[in-house]
Amino acid sequence: MKVRKAVVLAAGYGTRFLPATKAVPKEMLPLVDRPVIQYIVEEAVAAGLEHIVMVTSGAKRAVEDHFDRDADLERALAQKKDQPALREVRRLGDMADIAFVRQKERRGIAHAVLMARRVVGEEPFALFFPDDVIVAEVPAIRQLLDVHARYGGSVLAVQRLPREEIVHYGMITPEPIEERVYRVRGILEKPRLEQVTSDLGTVGRYVLGPEIWPLLERTPPGINGEMQLTDTLAMLINEGYPLYACRYEGERFDTGRPIGLLKAAVALALRREDIGPELKDYLQSLHLG
Repeated sequence: MKVRKAVVLAAGYGTRFLPATKAVPKEMLPLVDRPVIQYIVEEAVAAGLEHIVMVTSGAKRAVEDHFDRDADLERALAQKKDQPALREVRRLGDMADIAFVRQKERRGIAHAVLMARRVVGEEPFALFFPDDVIVAEVPAIRQLLDVHARYGGSVLAVQRLPREEIVHYGMITPEPIEERVYRVRGILEKPRLEQVTSDLGTVGRYVLGPEIWPLLERTPPGINGEMQLTDTLAMLINEGYPLYACRYEGERFDTGRPIGLLKAAVALALRREDIGPELKDYLQSLHLG
C-alpha cells in the first residue's frame, strides 16, 4: 500500500531551550529564516506525502497558526507590493493538508504517536521527530519509503555513531541485506557502554505499518512513566513482524539542543547565496584561531 500520510511529533516541552521556550514552542525556533518545523513539513511534501498529522499540545498554538492563512498579513503585504513575502506566506497556507491532534498529557513518544491513530487509520505512515533536520539530495524519508516499497514492513533511519555517542540513542542489532539496508534483529534504547555491540543508532525518521497500533497500546511505561517507541519496536520484532533499517544519505542536525540549532543555522546560512558570503566574511573576521 502506498504511504500517503505523515505524523509529526510536536508536543514536547523543549526544556533545553528555556527560557526561550517558556512561551514559544521549540519547533518554532528559527533556523535562519524558517522555523524548524517548516523544514520537516517541506521534507514530507518533497517526498510525496499527501497528508500530515501533527501531534501538538495545548501550548503549541503557534505551530498551528504558522501553517494557517493570515488574511490581514496577506493584505498588508499586497498593499506594500512585497510580492516575494506574499508568495511565501501564501505558500505556507497551501503547502500541505495538515490536521492537528492534541496530546493532552505527555506520556512519552509511543503515547504521542498513538494520538494520531484515528486520523491515520489502518494504513502505513511516515513518522518524523522534528528535532532531526536532515539535509539530503533525496529526502531522508523518501529513502525510507523506497525501502518500504521494496521489502514491506516497518523501516527506521539509522546512522553510524561513535561508541561514546551511541549510548544516547537507540542501538540496533543489524543483519545486512543490501547496501545501506539492514534487517533489524534487535533494538535497545540508550545502551550502557558495556552493552554496545553496533555503531548504528536510530534517528528521527520512521515508516510504520498499521500493525504498530495495538503494540503501541500495549507498550508499558518505562523511565519516568513514559511509553517509549523503542520498546514498541522491540515488541514488533519479538512478535515476528519485519523491521528494517535504512542508513540514509544526508547531513543531520540535532536541533533539539542549543548547540545543534546553532550549528545548523550556520551551516545552512553559509550555503545560501543571499547571506552565505557575508556570513563567511564575518566568521573569518572573528579570528577564532
